[in-house]
Amino acid sequence: MTTSTIAPGGSTAPPPVEMRRTPRRHAPLPRWWRDATAGAAWAVTLAVVALWVAGGGVQDLGSWAGALTSTGRLTGLVASALLLVQVLLMARVPWVEQAWGQDELARTHRLVGFTSFTLLLAHIVLITLGYAASSTRGVWGTAWDLVVTYPGMLLATAGTAALVMVVVTSVRRARRRLRYESWHLIHLYGYLGAGLVLPHQLWTGADFLDSTTATVFWWGLWATTAAAVLAFRVGLPAWRSLRSPIRVLDVRPEGPGATTVTVGGHGLRHLPARAGQFFQWRFLDGPGWSRAHPYSVSAAPDGRTLRLTAEHVGDGSARLATLRPGTRVLLEGPYGRLHGGVRTRRKVLLIGAGIGITPLRALLEDLPQGPGDVTVVHRVRSRDEAVLADELRALAAARGARYLQVEGHRIAGRASWLPSQAAHLSDRQALLDIVPDLADHDVFVCGNDGWMEAIRTAALEGGCPPDAIHRERFAY
Repeated sequence: MTTSTIAPGGSTAPPPVEMRRTPRRHAPLPRWWRDATAGAAWAVTLAVVALWVAGGGVQDLGSWAGALTSTGRLTGLVASALLLVQVLLMARVPWVEQAWGQDELARTHRLVGFTSFTLLLAHIVLITLGYAASSTRGVWGTAWDLVVTYPGMLLATAGTAALVMVVVTSVRRARRRLRYESWHLIHLYGYLGAGLVLPHQLWTGADFLDSTTATVFWWGLWATTAAAVLAFRVGLPAWRSLRSPIRVLDVRPEGPGATTVTVGGHGLRHLPARAGQFFQWRFLDGPGWSRAHPYSVSAAPDGRTLRLTAEHVGDGSARLATLRPGTRVLLEGPYGRLHGGVRTRRKVLLIGAGIGITPLRALLEDLPQGPGDVTVVHRVRSRDEAVLADELRALAAARGARYLQVEGHRIAGRASWLPSQAAHLSDRQALLDIVPDLADHDVFVCGNDGWMEAIRTAALEGGCPPDAIHRERFAY
């Protein structure tokens, strides 16, 4: 690989005063948290099926009408359980979030959501057909009778409509046409839909009423889900932000089209933030403050300050440049698993594209390391756009790490992490040229989705185990 493709950062200047910090140290995350939380989700689903069996669900399969109705009950019960699991996945429960990370939770949330919705539709169809099979009203007459005469069914119909709206706008093509703020607002109707569906199950569902065990189970599951949302999506962020004011301390431009903001306050003292994680930020600077924006920390948290660096890619990030010191800040988080707690090896490759280098800059500052343990690869279109490059060079020199810039425009017609100057190389070959012992490294990646996927593929082909590749995606 030629020097025109890889431009090493050779500066040995001492780090600026701002970087002479004492990052907090955190213990690695317990591996069993993932198994425990996944086991709990499966246990809930199996318990629902067990309660259906205990309630005579299998015996009811003997007749055509009974089979339709009983299967409809089962699909409705599993759909309800998965709906609650779906809500819990995104309730920001700290142990769940730390075990899986927002990236993986969001993907699982999406899969569980579509499965729950499909089962919900099956429940509606099967129950209607089952009741119609033993009635003279016909299918449409039975459907009308169920909606207007059974307790809670009008509410359930409205809740189903809300869930339909959420699901339709969650389809990839629809999401791409919506601004994040609009999509997020519509997505909140999922909570309304779940709440409106509840009454008809508790008032008319035999599986809720005929067994004390089932009644306790379902009420407990609903109460646990509601408590988790109120505690961790509302209560904890409000308490952390309001118990002691957090305010903007400093705002400065960071090259063309980017801004660095430093905030501080006593409210940060007990915040369990790790380098590489991100927060949902709200700056109380005027209209639009209620819209939260996800930004990673770009410096290792030290208990006194937090720092973010963001590129101006939308209205929210562009407003950062207009913030004034003293502006009040509300925080949700920290979130994400792109941090040292998931490290599995002594050697580490930090590789970021564009503004994606910001959480990796924080990791470089924070990770325990010896000389040569850490390599930083910074993918940029040009040196002028290399955000935080001077800090990265200084930090790398101070900590005995290696810092390289990979410059140039992307290769046309090929999904690759490399610039056009390196088109003669394969992605795997280029990565092994930089770190020949790639299989002995943890790889932390941050950038756009396609670029990160190219890095992941190259790392796997280079012998890096899947559990040693760490990334966090912010696409909704």
